[in-house]
Amino acid sequence: MITDATIEAESTKANEFFAAYFEEYKTLYPQFQTQLGSKENYGKWDDISHLFETAELERAKKYATFIKDSLDYDLLDENTSLSYDLFKLEMENIIANYEFRFHNYPVNQMFGLHSGVPAFLINMHKIDSLEDAEAYLSRLEGIKPLFNQLIENLQLREKNGIVAPKFVFEKVIDDSKNILKGLPFEKESINESALLNDFSTKINKTNVDNETKKKLIDKARNYLINYVQPAYLSLIEFLENQEKRATIEDGAWKFPKGDKFYANALKNITTTKMTADEIHQLGLSEVKRIHSEMEAILKTIGFEGTLQDFFSFMRTDKQFYYPDTEEGKEKYLKEATALINTMKGRLDELFLTKPKAEIVVKAVESFREKSAGKAFYQRPASDGTRPGTYYANLYQMNAMPTYQMEALAYHEGIPGHHMQIAIAQELKGIPDFRKFKNYTAYVEGWGLYSEYFPKEIGFYADPYSDFGRLAMELWRACRLVVDTGIHSKKWTRQEGINYYKENTPNAESDCVKMVERHIVMPGQATAYKIGMIKILQLREQAKEKLGDTFDIREFHDVILTNGSLPLNILENKVNAWIALKQK
Repeated sequence: MITDATIEAESTKANEFFAAYFEEYKTLYPQFQTQLGSKENYGKWDDISHLFETAELERAKKYATFIKDSLDYDLLDENTSLSYDLFKLEMENIIANYEFRFHNYPVNQMFGLHSGVPAFLINMHKIDSLEDAEAYLSRLEGIKPLFNQLIENLQLREKNGIVAPKFVFEKVIDDSKNILKGLPFEKESINESALLNDFSTKINKTNVDNETKKKLIDKARNYLINYVQPAYLSLIEFLENQEKRATIEDGAWKFPKGDKFYANALKNITTTKMTADEIHQLGLSEVKRIHSEMEAILKTIGFEGTLQDFFSFMRTDKQFYYPDTEEGKEKYLKEATALINTMKGRLDELFLTKPKAEIVVKAVESFREKSAGKAFYQRPASDGTRPGTYYANLYQMNAMPTYQMEALAYHEGIPGHHMQIAIAQELKGIPDFRKFKNYTAYVEGWGLYSEYFPKEIGFYADPYSDFGRLAMELWRACRLVVDTGIHSKKWTRQEGINYYKENTPNAESDCVKMVERHIVMPGQATAYKIGMIKILQLREQAKEKLGDTFDIREFHDVILTNGSLPLNILENKVNAWIALKQK
């Protein structure tokens, strides 16, 4: 006989296991501990070796067997059964994805240790004490063995027929060389390198005595010369050599089992069963619809000419761009912050649950701005010691039009990624592994949905700003077409660039960066539109069934208060909420 006591006991057993798993997981990933705000293993880097990946596979098999054999699913309460489903799915994905562990580019223009290591130290590694400074130095020392693992990973991929396309190398090598600019690497320089400046600035703000500060800074100089510089020079030498063997072929179809890999990537990223052809056709349909809505705006503002003419006007008219100066960049950051602050004042109309963590707006650092994406979000520390960060890439101001500023701030900041990610990690009563898991279609679907619904409460009052909202949505619709075009239909890089140029108002530099992003992150960019469409479908379904009892705040609570979810499970949660409301 099933009683409340047996359900409670089995659910407790399951949650104790999930808690133990998360504690073990943290110890295996020192950088994740730092991201959480913890100072355990503070001087260490993650193990990125292929042997570690094999061990991760064996752990996943062990955990999958444990929950199957040791937990009775029928005795779990509702919340714990959801945790079970999500944990089981995560282990299954690790096992299934192992086959494709070499089907990626560990360094590319979007991410990689070459830029990730300095970004991590600068943005994540706090120095509040002598011990923290020594941990920073330990990480500087550890960059050489870490990069040795990275080079070995690149060699393994090449043996398996996987080498990044030619365009990647110049960008990665350039970013790597940027780390070696300034003191102590260039003795004639009058400026400190990014890492020396970071260490010096942080240690000088502590209560450590001045003599010790000086010794630590001198030690940092030595470590940069003796450990960091050789690590980067070895990586640069390897990449310059591998570049000679790289080809211009861009799509995942060129990989061994490329079709199977891409189908698996789409399944993981969208959490749907949609095929590449279905996604491609959805993109074409959405591009056509959005073009039609844009043409309606042209009539409203009295623009004489075609949509293509208007695209050209929006690309070139100076009224839509701040100057490419320090003053122009500062103005952009100030305006983006103001947009987020204004939205904060309207949150009570839209949400029951709101994040405690603060958010700041920053420009992407100079050492990685040339190749980094247009904008991105960095989660806050779970202990509240570091705010969430909306990064805007101001390398080329003609790629950051003011008419898109509003939608971009809502996507990356509030009510977008900051709301979703900060709320998730602040949730009570769910296992920690659920607080930090990201299903791309859910996360980016929410981000794109967050660009849309502010219009319903009066934002985007300026028609040019509303056009910017549509331009951002159009950009994501084009991604469905181009991603599948490159990886499934064998489009070239130039064909992808041409499609964006012909169908969007974005700068050519935007188009180039986006296509190059598709190439190094197969499938990732399909998540935005597919996730947004699902959330909107669920909302319309709830409105239709609930009528006057529908409350947008309650709907958003259902979406945001279970952590990141696959879209099919998100649909189940919304349906359960609708059924409960109908009783």
